[in-house]
Amino acid sequence: MASYLQVENISKSYGDRTLFRDISFNINEGDKIALVAPNGTGKSSLLKILAGIEHSDRGGEVKFMKDIRVAFLDQNMTFDPKRTVFEEVYHQMGDLSPEIGEYEAALASGDSKRLELAIAAMDASGSWSIEQNIRQILSSLKIERLDQPMGELSGGEAKRVALACMMLQNAEFLIMDEPTNHLDIDIIEYLESYLQRSRCTLLMVTHDRYFLDRVCNTIMEIDRGKLYTYRGNYTEYLEKREERYENMQAEIDKSRNLLRRELEWIRSTPQARTGKARYRINAFYDLKDKASVSLRTDNVEIDVATSRLGRKIIDCEDVTLKFGERTMLDGFSYKFTRGERIGIVGRNGVGKTTFLNLISGNLEPDSGTVERGETLRIGYYSQRGMSFKKGQTVLECVQDIAEVVKASDGHIVSATTLLNRFLFPHETFNKRIEILSGGEQRRLYLLTVLMRNPNMLILDEPTNDLDIMTLNVLEEYLREFKGSLIIVSHDRYFLDKSVDHLFVFEENGRIKDFVGQYSEYREYMKEREEAERATQRTNAAPKPQQQRTHDTSKRKLSFKEQRELEEIERDLASLGKERTALEAELSAGEADYGRLTEISQRIEQIIALIDEKEMRWLELSE
Repeated sequence: MASYLQVENISKSYGDRTLFRDISFNINEGDKIALVAPNGTGKSSLLKILAGIEHSDRGGEVKFMKDIRVAFLDQNMTFDPKRTVFEEVYHQMGDLSPEIGEYEAALASGDSKRLELAIAAMDASGSWSIEQNIRQILSSLKIERLDQPMGELSGGEAKRVALACMMLQNAEFLIMDEPTNHLDIDIIEYLESYLQRSRCTLLMVTHDRYFLDRVCNTIMEIDRGKLYTYRGNYTEYLEKREERYENMQAEIDKSRNLLRRELEWIRSTPQARTGKARYRINAFYDLKDKASVSLRTDNVEIDVATSRLGRKIIDCEDVTLKFGERTMLDGFSYKFTRGERIGIVGRNGVGKTTFLNLISGNLEPDSGTVERGETLRIGYYSQRGMSFKKGQTVLECVQDIAEVVKASDGHIVSATTLLNRFLFPHETFNKRIEILSGGEQRRLYLLTVLMRNPNMLILDEPTNDLDIMTLNVLEEYLREFKGSLIIVSHDRYFLDKSVDHLFVFEENGRIKDFVGQYSEYREYMKEREEAERATQRTNAAPKPQQQRTHDTSKRKLSFKEQRELEEIERDLASLGKERTALEAELSAGEADYGRLTEISQRIEQIIALIDEKEMRWLELSE
């Protein structure tokens, strides 16, 4: 199998902090690799070095196979807010679509001669099919308004445009940094299926464990500045990692036993020391280094008290909320109960965050009532992230909330101790919040929410930018949480571990309550969709007039299908003639600008219709 990427001796440091040093690895064609490590250990930096955005500190080499195409999906897409979606995709494609870019510019310029030349170039280069491909991929990612300015898109919509740009490059090697962040579950499952089918080679960072398990065949881990590779999926990685730690611990224990004996020898009388072999003294210090290694893994420790919660939590009665003509909630009634664990799912833009703002009191309904219990204390972890003053330090942010906090066992814990438990060592206390990594800011934000001892937690996309290790700890905390819980998340694994029923948000403000985990809901939906397809097939099939004998030969077309086939053939001939006539009119150069625009738009429609009808013709012909 061909080697696609060879990396030798690359390093990265920030100030006096070393993320990784002199790491080397090889990636072969067809590998699908996930890179895992705690936040702040250099995952994104490593990807950016491979993508050519950053550089190794101490030389090293990153060598891709000659002529291989590489596409990079950054966590945060950089775009021009004034460009439309369509314009931004063309811009991101760069040299891949110069004819299409010129055609769009000619359309906007109003120059009929320029448009005529651009259309001719589109014909000559076959770029109409490229444009159609762009539209299809954007449509498959549920981006419908191609004329919408990029600045008006939500985070999830912008991420889908970034995915489209990556997919359209048809690259052999994909580098993806948190591809599932801000995506709704339907799009994650589409991307998951796309990557499973694709023959591309992949290196990605993701915290989505189902996504990782179903897509990847190799795990690479950064641990204490070194890189370790494990063949297999995430579940197998956990087993092999534990084996590695056991073997390392055995080696460390052996080194410590040897060290005790060597220490006795090295401390012997000065007269004996003069005769000691220099190599044995050097070996002693090497042994001391090996014996001093600690395999202790620092994990977040969540230990805060939950305030007492009375019987009344939140009562919603016939709640309706609209934004303009759009209904976000329509007659919603529900009584939240103590200890309830609700997951909220639905596509982006359907109103999940709006619902959380209504429940928490940040929005008022147009009609109906939302009553909250007197003992209710809400901890709201918003998708927007934490608010802080410019220049504010980590310690100042925490002390603004409280100097001390009550732990779950009733003990009083200082703010500095809590920071340590959330993996903020003393040297980070005076760091400005704006220079923290995205994962560190999220971890600090989670701490500030929990410090207030809430008895109802509302978490809006809590898994974004948190590493897998922190998510594991958070999941365990939520399992023991005594209050009520409402979670919006696209992380299916996180939902399965944290909630016991779902609010499924649908169009026009409708909410369905499904009792069970998210995986059970998806199985239920697949079974229902398959039953609906079976019913449609049964209804569409012609009714048998008499008992037929079994025939293994090719099935004959029904009368209705034969008529459809003949009609498609007539339509294809007619569309072909119309396209030829329109192209001839363009070539004549006599049409004004308005007519040229009309012709070019009709040619696009004809191309799409021909593709659609040819596909159906093939289905019937087979």
